[in-house]
Amino acid sequence: MSDARERLAAEQAALLRALLAGGPAPAGFDEHALRVEADALLAKRRRVVAQLAPDVAGELEERYRPLFDEYARANPRIVGSRAREDAAAFTEWLIAGGHLTEPKRRWWRRT
Repeated sequence: MSDARERLAAEQAALLRALLAGGPAPAGFDEHALRVEADALLAKRRRVVAQLAPDVAGELEERYRPLFDEYARANPRIVGSRAREDAAAFTEWLIAGGHLTEPKRRWWRRT
């Protein structure tokens, strides 16, 4: 890979970290504008997960937003991952952290 491509890849990675993982604003970017965009992307992701796992969002009530935001900043979406996988991973994270109890399996559900 050429030096220019490596530099561009590093700059793009820094921008993604700022937008998706709470990283610092890269040089040349308006920090406030990046925070606004990062907040909008986080809100969209939070809304999609709440739609896919309404039982989880309902059980957490007012704790949903801060817990999801903590999870999302520590677990940025992976390229090619699906929203349903993100919702399932969030639920697993909640269970592992003691925020939710593991749901009981119903006898009529397939495993």
